[in-house]
Amino acid sequence: MHPALIAFIVIAGLAIIYFALAIKIVKHAHAYTVERLGKYRRTMESGIHLIIPFVDRISNRISLKEQVADFPPQPVITKDNVTMHIDTVVYYKVIDPKLYTYGVEYPCSALENLTATTLRNIVGDLELDETLTSRDTVNAKLCVILDQATDPWGIKVNRVELKNILPPKDIQDAMEKQMRAERERRESILKAEGEKRSSILVAEGEKASAILRAEAKKEALIAEAEGQATAIRMIIDAHPDQAYVTLQSFEALKALAKGNATKIVVPTDIANISGLVTAMSEVSNMPETPVKKTTVTKTIIKKDND
Repeated sequence: MHPALIAFIVIAGLAIIYFALAIKIVKHAHAYTVERLGKYRRTMESGIHLIIPFVDRISNRISLKEQVADFPPQPVITKDNVTMHIDTVVYYKVIDPKLYTYGVEYPCSALENLTATTLRNIVGDLELDETLTSRDTVNAKLCVILDQATDPWGIKVNRVELKNILPPKDIQDAMEKQMRAERERRESILKAEGEKRSSILVAEGEKASAILRAEAKKEALIAEAEGQATAIRMIIDAHPDQAYVTLQSFEALKALAKGNATKIVVPTDIANISGLVTAMSEVSNMPETPVKKTTVTKTIIKKDND
């Protein structure tokens, strides 16, 4: 093979290797920090970049996406000397690749230790009940403090959540008993309220039923009285003969005799309707407008009131 051809092939191969080492493609939402001869040179963002092989070096490949750090439970002592175990979840994002690379050694470990110490300081000012009920307040304070503390590291803390709060076993048992007693108390109150409402509804139903029965009885009596009045008017308008009037008079006297009256006044002329009406009024002891008087002979029948 000709020496010139061999030299061309060698040079072409070296050029291909050089460009392969010089061309760098950075993926989306990533960043590379570049050092030249051991000193920070620049930060490459997403796209195609060229570096000098063997002179430039990529010192760190960083993801710019939001990341989630789930830290293990940490022992924390409250203001009333109760030891609890709390694990936290931190949502953060790298905003400055240079500071993230050169600001602190092992950023994730540093963030975990900072979270644990800050959590102890915050919970140490709270009692047990406040810690259990003020989770949102603790999250907000922790997020603000961590965000400020991690600025020199090129980290932006977006959110902090207390994942689990685990008090000691004896306190958990006491809390369960308290919650059970509270549930039983609420159940008793609801049961009593239900019985009270049921009694009220039953009483209202009985009241309405009694009112309806009274109204029905009243209407029945009114209808009966109106029927009797109508019958009397029809008899009077029909001009009945002497025999029919006498028979109806005896029927009326028979009904009056079954009552509680001590006197029954019977007109001599029983066919006289005005005399019969006067007799019935005296028996019922009700005042009556005097009717046209006729000269009659009255027979008084004494009745023992047993």
